[in-house]
Amino acid sequence: MSAIFFLLFVVLWLLGFLLLWGVPGCPEPGRSPLHPGLLPSISVIIPARNEEENLPRILGSLRDQSVAPKEVVVVDDHSEDGTASVARRGGARIVQSPPLPSDWFGKTWACWQGARTSSGELLIFLDADTVLEPDGLHRLAAAWVERGGLVSVWPYHRMRRAYERLSAFINIIVVASVGVFTPLGRRRRPRGAFGPCLVCSRSDYFELGGHERVRADILEDMAFGRLFSRAGRSVRLFGGRGTIHFRMYPRGPASIVEGFGKNLATGASRASPLLLLVFLGWITGGFIATFYVVYAAVHGSTVWTVLWLGADLMYAAQLLWILARLGNFGPGTALGFQVPLFFFVFVFLVSLARTYVLGQVAWKGRRITIRSKLASRSNRRSRRLNGGQKDVE
Repeated sequence: MSAIFFLLFVVLWLLGFLLLWGVPGCPEPGRSPLHPGLLPSISVIIPARNEEENLPRILGSLRDQSVAPKEVVVVDDHSEDGTASVARRGGARIVQSPPLPSDWFGKTWACWQGARTSSGELLIFLDADTVLEPDGLHRLAAAWVERGGLVSVWPYHRMRRAYERLSAFINIIVVASVGVFTPLGRRRRPRGAFGPCLVCSRSDYFELGGHERVRADILEDMAFGRLFSRAGRSVRLFGGRGTIHFRMYPRGPASIVEGFGKNLATGASRASPLLLLVFLGWITGGFIATFYVVYAAVHGSTVWTVLWLGADLMYAAQLLWILARLGNFGPGTALGFQVPLFFFVFVFLVSLARTYVLGQVAWKGRRITIRSKLASRSNRRSRRLNGGQKDVE
């Protein structure tokens, strides 16, 4: 029986190479910066709710860019802290978000307000907890100039405390879910985009309807990417190493549960079924290796104990290879992979309960009733179909 499970483990372990075969970074624009006249004017739009701690870092990085933006717009989404004053001191233009309509999510509403008041030819939407490398803006603009359409980047995850590494498997499923970092690479159409960093032209944004078209989608980034893809626009996705990074949820493990718990289950339901099966098979391999290391040590022979320890190290080495593209997780995270693996299962179960049982999630002091949002979205779609309009969401 141990031999059968060992062979099963090897098969499931190999699936890990299909998840994130390669995560390319934004291409370098060259040794010499593009002449400013060749770049479009840039509006950086930052939706911000209770972000007084994060804003100094992102605004400071924007001041240090090799290519300066035309404007930096911070949309204050009804913050309860000093977000507006911090943004103002950082040199940004403040937009006070109007009251949130019932059929919008806060972030989509803030992005829409920022885009409507902006004036640049190129719109770059950045989350407030991101930080650009010194030539990050140049890289983003150059990547867009190359092919147009939509450019989106998952920031490199820089962590400082041990608990932050609990998000290892969550990061993997989020990045893998777009489906373009497999061995098939660019031959597959992306299933979405990454919300922390979106780059598109002003003309494309408003022609396609921008965030208004994805206003009631809790996974607005995935819907935004599909919006461009279905309209025939190029959608290119990159890893953030060398371009942009972030430190997610620095306020303890509970903030990770709250942050990812609001949409992890929904994201899994919209991922490619084949990719989801690959991921589930791969993490099952991790559980098998963990179980049999303990079982062999207690009940098995020395040979099987050594073999299962080897399997455990195989899984850890592969995980380290994957995580090196996503953040500074380090060897300790890989060697003790059981801890973030069980944490992932816990967060996923929490997300399932909140999404499909309670029908409500919490984020930054807001209670979001998912059922009503989904119903609103369904009603809008029905009205479009009844009116003969094509749904491109």
